Amino acid sequence: MLLLALDTATDGVAVALHDGTRVLDARRAGDARHHNEVLVPTIAEALDAAGRERGEVTDVAVGVGPGPFTGLRVGLVTARTLALAWGAALHGVCSLDALAAQALAQGAVPAEGEFLVATDARRREVHTARYRGGGGRPVRLAGPDVVAPSAVQRDGLTVVGRGAALYPDALGPAGPLADVDAGFLAQVAVDALAGRGGPGLLPAEPLYLRRPDATEPGARKRVTA
Repeated sequence: MLLLALDTATDGVAVALHDGTRVLDARRAGDARHHNEVLVPTIAEALDAAGRERGEVTDVAVGVGPGPFTGLRVGLVTARTLALAWGAALHGVCSLDALAAQALAQGAVPAEGEFLVATDARRREVHTARYRGGGGRPVRLAGPDVVAPSAVQRDGLTVVGRGAALYPDALGPAGPLADVDAGFLAQVAVDALAGRGGPGLLPAEPLYLRRPDATEPGARKRVTA
């Protein structure tokens, strides 16, 4: 197995390669304004650093959000195109699940208790989901949802993700995690494919929890009789 993982649901792009046993390379690049320009070059850099060829890729795992419309579109289109071109299997992973797996692995949340992940949804809202740790892998209990920070049912739980840093009064203090590390997204996918549990896989379709900011214009109104 050689699995390429990529995510564009949070700030910048995240790319990783996993051989089914370990992460071979993981990196981040760019920011929310430059997903389209840096994603493919970053994938090429990861392959070069790992000493692997694109023809060796057997699986592509892509973060399906939730996240901004434009960012998710770049990631999903790229993942679909590469999987088709390389003859690789395509898998979707909830981007919040990857953050939850990272939080558990790095000891940022209780190993067996419940915790929350919150990321920036813009419009003064957050994308959030509730998890429970168990056996080193997160179990998603609720969500993902998009809500105002003040509406998050925190219940005294630890909150990880950029949302806690943006809205410390409602969700802070901020934990050490901000954006998705594709190495953990890859691990979620590998665990699911190997039947080792965890949040599991999703269809490679974007998780849009609300309508995009940009919409098609309606029919023009007549200004003359």
